[in-house]
Amino acid sequence: MDRFLAIDAFVRVAESQSFAEAARQMRVSRSVVTARIQQLEEFVGAPLFHRNTRSVRLSELGQAFLRDCSELVGRTNEVVDQMREVGTSPVGRLRVHALPGFVLGHLARLLQEFQARYPQIVLDLIVSDAVIDPVKEGFDCALQIFPPGSEELIARKLFPVRRVFCASPEYIQRFGAPRHPSDLAGHRIGWYSGYPTRERLVFHGQNEQVSLELKPVLLSNSVHLLREYALEHAGIVCVPTLVASESVLSGELLLVLPEYLLSSFWLSVFYPTTVRSSLKLKLFLEVLTASFSGVPPWDEALISRGLLADGVIE
Repeated sequence: MDRFLAIDAFVRVAESQSFAEAARQMRVSRSVVTARIQQLEEFVGAPLFHRNTRSVRLSELGQAFLRDCSELVGRTNEVVDQMREVGTSPVGRLRVHALPGFVLGHLARLLQEFQARYPQIVLDLIVSDAVIDPVKEGFDCALQIFPPGSEELIARKLFPVRRVFCASPEYIQRFGAPRHPSDLAGHRIGWYSGYPTRERLVFHGQNEQVSLELKPVLLSNSVHLLREYALEHAGIVCVPTLVASESVLSGELLLVLPEYLLSSFWLSVFYPTTVRSSLKLKLFLEVLTASFSGVPPWDEALISRGLLADGVIE
């Protein structure tokens, strides 16, 4: 029995709660993972999991065993990565989960820069709006707005995600521009369905705060679809500036109620406290934070033209 491979399999099964997912991460068959776990259980003399056709749960011994094993796997891979770095460039696979709103139009340049520096690192980038736990899903990190419910993660803020209302000039010419947040009740609204406050929103004006329960005619988990909806002159949409900025700067979309600030979120990178690919992740985070910390470039362009207030409300 290769003890390290068996312990690595144990950690992956425990974190993902799935033999199949652990096999996929390790790029081996499920039967190989099952055999490694059985060998480890025989070695320690007790079951590490309670499993049936529907679930995989750690046994009492498995729970006591997991933290030390996670640290062992993480430290071992970190040492191997450092040894590789001494003689050559880092090698291996880095699994990243990211929001489509951020990836599309903004991340390709960074990926090119990262791979130019570290050509032997393979990036496995999954794009989805889902809020995931990178520990359970087997990712090295996740770039998302809303935190997963896990205590085993480190969160590093990258930049604020400001939101704006906007519509096409044709829509505004036909239906008029709202002068007050309450005027939105008379318009067709497109809204992102993933906000934790649902359709409730607070508008922060210079002399007032207005709380509204919006009645959208279109709900979508795609902010890019909402932008396209606005470009088709179909209504007023609320989208992040990272999606709207280019269209606003070109004049294809106009800001609606720009004198009212909306609450912002933060795009953060979430990663496990014990990371198997710590060196590769560290290098990726260095490139990421160098490009996107502070005020992001799409907001700087809007602020410099006086289209967006230089302030963040959390």
